[in-house]
Amino acid sequence: MLDVKKIIENPTLIQERLAKKGHNVDFSELLALDAERKEIILSVESMKAERNKVSADIPRLKKAGEDVAPIFASMKKLGEKIAEQDARLNVVSDRIFDIVASLPNLPDEDLLAGEKENNQVVKVYGEKPNFDFEAKNHVDLCTALNLIDYERGVKLSGGGHWLYRGEGARLEWALLNFFISEHLNDGYEFILPPHMLGYNAGFGAGQFPKFTEEVFWVEGEDEDRKKGKFMLPTAETALVNMYAGEIVDESNLPMKFFAYTPCYRKEAGSYRAEERGMIRGHQFNKIEMVQYAHPERSMKAFEELVGKACSLMEKLGLHFRLSKLAAGDCSASMARTYDIEVWIPSMGIYKEVSSVSNANDYQARRNNTRYRDSKTGKPEYLHTLNGSGLATSRVFPALVEQYQNADGSITIPEVLRPFMGGQTVIKL
Repeated sequence: MLDVKKIIENPTLIQERLAKKGHNVDFSELLALDAERKEIILSVESMKAERNKVSADIPRLKKAGEDVAPIFASMKKLGEKIAEQDARLNVVSDRIFDIVASLPNLPDEDLLAGEKENNQVVKVYGEKPNFDFEAKNHVDLCTALNLIDYERGVKLSGGGHWLYRGEGARLEWALLNFFISEHLNDGYEFILPPHMLGYNAGFGAGQFPKFTEEVFWVEGEDEDRKKGKFMLPTAETALVNMYAGEIVDESNLPMKFFAYTPCYRKEAGSYRAEERGMIRGHQFNKIEMVQYAHPERSMKAFEELVGKACSLMEKLGLHFRLSKLAAGDCSASMARTYDIEVWIPSMGIYKEVSSVSNANDYQARRNNTRYRDSKTGKPEYLHTLNGSGLATSRVFPALVEQYQNADGSITIPEVLRPFMGGQTVIKL
């Protein structure tokens, strides 16, 4: 959530920053409501001051034998006016909150305006694989080697689902175990969060109310969603809300977590022809990293997360690129994002396997997560950052395609072999 004070102080600047994300906003209603709010507060304070003054005089008037009945009648009417104004203040404040809650995060100033067309490639690792044989796509490879059962996945759950089996399940688990071991070695705390979350978690992460239609609701879909539960679309939703409403010790920052969960997404819209197999699905596995950082050191935390995600890809030996997203391609709740995009040979394009993002204080304001500043003693909003480390639904097909051999077998990357019992190749 944005700082409403900054909007009121400089609405034009905020409009310009949001426009870089393609979000055009008119703050006239917000400014009018803020002016009304201030008038109500002054009016109520004035009436309460009058009531307090008169109330303090009543004992003296009674002692002097004066009739105080008219005064009580007047104070009753004054109390009713105060109650009316308080009720109006609540309505105005709630409307201000709703307006601000609907706004996306401000993009960092160094981001280019626009969307994908203005993304910038900042790093390329390795070379595109060249095959001296007719290379296969991951669907054919996984089917031939009995790694993924697409037909039975669809039979069990419909489109957008698949079933790992045999060596495929083992390879998926090897990827997850490799990622987990790397994060543990780097001092991140391992979290296994609930898969069902309450509305406040979606709101605190900045996904609600705008994206309530993109998650699977377990409770409250047709009722009051604020009392419902939904299946987490990413572990980030849980991790950034772990300390909601709390004031953490500044000395504990940065706080570093990672979680393993399946992710559940409706993925609204039609699937493109090339996105068959595992490229897009309703359920996939992901290791997610999150940091709670001091505002003065959040860029350092961002660079660390980017480095970690890239390191995983490099150790797997996969060709990928790192892209700095333009403002309009960043998600609504993020101020900056770098995408790690792996090369899928059969598709001839790069696909995102990790988004590393800095929300600055946007999520912390929404879920009220703060630290106490050691210099001032005052609570301040911390910064939250997240990054996939990694999502396997695209790493798996990229690995299968990039490591395929002429005989239809797949070479197992060296870093995964300890998790595959020393196995070096998957073949029929």
